[in-house]
Amino acid sequence: MSSGVQGNLRLAELIGTISLATDLGLGLHQQHMLNQCRIALRLGELAGAGKEERAAAYYVALMAWVGCTSDSHEIASKYGDDLAFRAESYLHDLDGFSGLFYLLERAGTGRSPLLRASAVASVLANRGDDLRVIFNTHCMVASGVAGNLGLGDAVSGSLRHIFERWDGRGVPDGISGDELPLPVRLVQIADFAEVHHFRGGITAAIEMVRKHSGTRYDPELVETFTREAPGILGELGDDLTWQTVLASEPTPWRHLAGEELDHGLETFADFIDIKSAWFTGHSRRVSKLAAAAGEAAGLPGDDVTDLRRAGLVHDLGRTGVSTLIWNKRGSLSPAEIERVRMNPYFTQRVLAQAPALARIGEIAAAAYERLDGSGYHRGINGSAISPTMRVLAAADCYQAMVEDRPHRPALSPEQARKELEAEARAGRLDADAVRATLEAAGHRATSQKNRAGIAGLTKREIEVLVLIANGASAKEIANRLVISVKTARNHTERIYSKLGVSSRSEATIFAMRHGLVS
Repeated sequence: MSSGVQGNLRLAELIGTISLATDLGLGLHQQHMLNQCRIALRLGELAGAGKEERAAAYYVALMAWVGCTSDSHEIASKYGDDLAFRAESYLHDLDGFSGLFYLLERAGTGRSPLLRASAVASVLANRGDDLRVIFNTHCMVASGVAGNLGLGDAVSGSLRHIFERWDGRGVPDGISGDELPLPVRLVQIADFAEVHHFRGGITAAIEMVRKHSGTRYDPELVETFTREAPGILGELGDDLTWQTVLASEPTPWRHLAGEELDHGLETFADFIDIKSAWFTGHSRRVSKLAAAAGEAAGLPGDDVTDLRRAGLVHDLGRTGVSTLIWNKRGSLSPAEIERVRMNPYFTQRVLAQAPALARIGEIAAAAYERLDGSGYHRGINGSAISPTMRVLAAADCYQAMVEDRPHRPALSPEQARKELEAEARAGRLDADAVRATLEAAGHRATSQKNRAGIAGLTKREIEVLVLIANGASAKEIANRLVISVKTARNHTERIYSKLGVSSRSEATIFAMRHGLVS
């Protein structure tokens, strides 16, 4: 059997697929970022942008919001539903009074009156400065992803400034005017124009862009956009957006295969898991366990490769579910359960867009199916569930059991074994897949490896980094390691300095990429 990646996967297909998952994380309609790319390219062409600037704008447009999962945990803790927060933010200038009122309205959403009052007081005290920190984190993560994919300084550097403004009131550096890279200026207009066009038509898009001319946006580009808006936006009405964007990929086209493809899919895994501290490193661990279980089950080499890759992306649809649900400590409501069940549906639909990833998407989307038909999202059973799907389901189930979740602590390996075998006896999981998974899990090292020396970190700093990656506060780190809060903060500062990062999200991605989270 051939590997699940059918033919060569183009870099544009990989990034385009990430953009579709990002749409889910923004709480927006599908193909927002693809349309945003079309607008930015057309506006750049009309404004006389050079070939290299348009090439950078192409990737910046598709990746401008790829950092959205990195701030989901923080947004949810401060402002409630992260999807609703982002979708509604397009109606406000977050740097103005409208933005402040919006933050006050959202602060502490879903919490008790006392906690909500405290959240409102915090917004008033810092006038939304915490949001600027969140945006800065977003910029750093998006820039890092671009660098990780080898897109060059023009793209990664531009993404670092995606929240800057023409008037210099943006983040992270407060640069203004022509200091802003042209790709950034093009994408900023394209982003908001696309949303307002979708909601209110061409007139609404023009009014929004004009309103922020000289403040948020480059006035010359605003003039070009408003003059040419009917032609620019009128091109979005066809059904060929995916094909049009792929055809616009800067040449020469890059194709991904082998280790380079695996590296790209690992980017997916980090993008997925950073959405909540409860899932840190989960996708990489499922990938590793599923591949080992596939080998233990005697599956062909290509099937094992499919399993490893499907494990990396099996929870891609998490981005379309509110972080409030993933972080909820109590029982989920029927409506929340139904939303969780959309995870594999979103996974399959996003990956199906790129034919080269469709087979992996089929396997990944079956991670929650069960042999008796009690699983989701399709409720398939028996022979409709392939051997690779069965192994992935068992591996994901086991791995989730031995990880902490907001509603329960992690099970011990022995407890997880008993639970997994009970699932097989009940006919929900395949007995052979369960045996292979347990064999693979039993052969994994249980003692912590000596990790000292990575990025110059000491053993204690490694311990602190792992706790940071799992969402622990300074106080929780102090309690866990029996040190003072001040010492915990000092460790954190030194870790950030050694890693060259400035946020928990960036440190978490480092920990995941170096296998420190276990």
